[in-house]
Amino acid sequence: MEAYQQSKLNRIKRGANRGTYDVEKINTILDAGFICYVGYIYDEKPITIPMAYSRREDKIYIHGSTANRMLVSILESGETSITVMHLDGLVLARSGLHHSVNYRSVTLFGSLKKVEKDTDKTDILKWIVNQMVPNQWESIRPMHQKELDRTLIVEFTIETASAKVRDVGVIDEPEDYDLDVWAGVVPIKQVAEFPISDEGKPKNMEIPKHVLDYYEANK
Repeated sequence: MEAYQQSKLNRIKRGANRGTYDVEKINTILDAGFICYVGYIYDEKPITIPMAYSRREDKIYIHGSTANRMLVSILESGETSITVMHLDGLVLARSGLHHSVNYRSVTLFGSLKKVEKDTDKTDILKWIVNQMVPNQWESIRPMHQKELDRTLIVEFTIETASAKVRDVGVIDEPEDYDLDVWAGVVPIKQVAEFPISDEGKPKNMEIPKHVLDYYEANK
């Protein structure tokens, strides 16, 4: 079982029993998502920005405009951290102190480089689009050169990481279990609603099968 080496940077201290450094488990959490949160320093101020992403092996790819200040800033620094989190449930306890959430989260640390070749940029944009909805790239028009020219893609190499998962019920004080207070878990999931066609020609077109397949799998 491959695992990231624990260090001062990635070691989980609070709730260490919920932590894991297993590469496969971390990749599973990453592959279940589409939005990550990227941290950076701009004008000496800490900022966190949500970004679409895709993973290939130990690489995370994010993209934006060539003028995107976050991408430019992290490339200048040469490193950053990235977080992905899935909310799975609201844990309603007998006291306010023990209210919590069930979740899966990953924090990544690593180095960065700019993707230069147009063929590589096109492949990565395909991965990101298909991370949103599988097979979507195959149904859209090819990229224009001017679009590639104004797109900045950053490759983030995962050097170390850790994950933290809470997937249990209420944990209350022993003396509170006999109270006449309801407690339990409200499961949370993200769902897809039926696709809404855009105006114009799409209104008169059949919704593509891969879009309907995504809806059926996630409704």
